[in-house]
Amino acid sequence: MNDTPLIHIVEDDESLRTALLRLLTTAGFEARGYNSTGEFLLHRPPDRYGCLLLDIQLPGPSGLDLHDAMQDLAIKLPVIFMTAHGDVSSSVRAMKSGAVDFLEKPIARDTLLGAVARALASDLKQRNERGAAHELRARFALLTPRERDVFDRVAVGKSNKVIGDELGIAERTVKVHRAQLMAKLGVSSSAELGALAEQLRSLPD
Repeated sequence: MNDTPLIHIVEDDESLRTALLRLLTTAGFEARGYNSTGEFLLHRPPDRYGCLLLDIQLPGPSGLDLHDAMQDLAIKLPVIFMTAHGDVSSSVRAMKSGAVDFLEKPIARDTLLGAVARALASDLKQRNERGAAHELRARFALLTPRERDVFDRVAVGKSNKVIGDELGIAERTVKVHRAQLMAKLGVSSSAELGALAEQLRSLPD
């Protein structure tokens, strides 16, 4: 697996795009350039650790349009907007839509690399959260329908007797299901199980 961050650059100014590619490569990153929104989407990026440097003013669909499309296409790369025509409305829209930063050209080397570092930290955090969420969902998927019934009731603090009465099963059977589901979920107490239920409710997409 390649652990080198991959930085995508969507910029229609060829000389600037080339300069950015050179700067990022020299800084130790892998970088790929695109001259338009369409080219970026045509060569849809791999799901790999990295970020996107995105010019707002592009031929055809703008950078802001591309950012909106990325949400629909589940492309989760953190975005750093770049513009030579900075204005308040564009920057507000960019930041509200989840951009990591909004940089005005010309961009100083340290400013750019600082923004890239923040974007990469954001991407790594989100990837770790998605990985943990996937693992938790996988563990929960191991439960049988009956174990899920018991889980839902244990998670809100109901006793084995109450759970048995609600499900029409013996209390000792509830205890068996409870032990099995706790083993599958990797928890050893009701408190841990309750915390796990709360995590399941707040999982990211």
